[in-house]
Amino acid sequence: MDMNMPGMPNAPTTTNPSTLGIITEYSLNWPGDTLPGSTHELVISKDFIFVTGQNMHRIAKFDYSGKLLTYYKMPDDSGPHGLLIDKHNQLWVSLEFIGIIARLDDNGNIVEQIDVQIYTAGAHPTVINTAPHGIGLDADGETIWFTGKRTSTIGRIKKDRSVEHFQLNTLAALPIFLSAGADGGIWGTELLGSMILNISKDGVVNEYKIPTANSRPIAVIPDQCEPFMWFTEEAGVKIGKIDMNGNMTEYRVPALRKNDILASLSFDPDGNLWVQVYVDAANPTPAGYDYIIMFDKSIRQLQGDDLSGIPFVMHTIPSKMSMMHRIRPDHDGNLWFTEMMTDKLGKIKLV
Repeated sequence: MDMNMPGMPNAPTTTNPSTLGIITEYSLNWPGDTLPGSTHELVISKDFIFVTGQNMHRIAKFDYSGKLLTYYKMPDDSGPHGLLIDKHNQLWVSLEFIGIIARLDDNGNIVEQIDVQIYTAGAHPTVINTAPHGIGLDADGETIWFTGKRTSTIGRIKKDRSVEHFQLNTLAALPIFLSAGADGGIWGTELLGSMILNISKDGVVNEYKIPTANSRPIAVIPDQCEPFMWFTEEAGVKIGKIDMNGNMTEYRVPALRKNDILASLSFDPDGNLWVQVYVDAANPTPAGYDYIIMFDKSIRQLQGDDLSGIPFVMHTIPSKMSMMHRIRPDHDGNLWFTEMMTDKLGKIKLV
């Protein structure tokens, strides 16, 4: 629903682009006593949508109509979080609580496990769970990268299944999200470090400080055509663009309320940029609707940091206090998103 409508007070003026969205929500209905905040990542194949229920230790499988088909039960206390589908159409999941990256078959059975913990040597050797949170594919479509949320590291699983760890310079950086870039390297966000990270294909680590202090970057994705990465700042309430050399531009998002914060972002097939905005559960007053902003594709050619000339539309989602988490496109040209606190999957049908 377009938020720039009669009865929506304080909605900023918008110009309506041609692409509008119809939003539908589908309940995850996690089996058992659902723990709030279970619904996290999603990944989309040519036929299915997969969603992790981290606190329920399950993965839900939907079809494109929104029908919940089945659940894949993961090991007890394993905490499934990140998901990806490689170029061979194989489904992978990060089991954050036990330090494992696992490959599943078409029935959801674990058929391969890769231990991504760090083993220290010496008189008193220890095993450190890196807490693999986000996982991402290298540009080759096979090499898997993962964030060491607990160890401020980024890991790479090579084709021979050996594991390499890269230490970030920022202590307690809390890396959470990864995407391949046009430079052949991997890019990521440091939630507490307020940095955008890059590891080149040769293994060189760079970290780029976001100008806005304590911005808490969430997701970073590649531009569809140009050599840029785009990212969201949860607390900064900004989106940003960074080139392959680390040059960065921030854009303030036209949020409705002072307590709105950002989640993830995605491009649609036409190149428009969609950004999730929701009321901060830790600061719920004033109350209001959560919504997704669609910025016209002209934002990608914008010079400078002033968004005032870029058309945008705000779409409310049916649920309030949703804590939106991820948003991704499917292969039919629609977008899907997850809601952590309401344990729902949303679909934006583009018309």
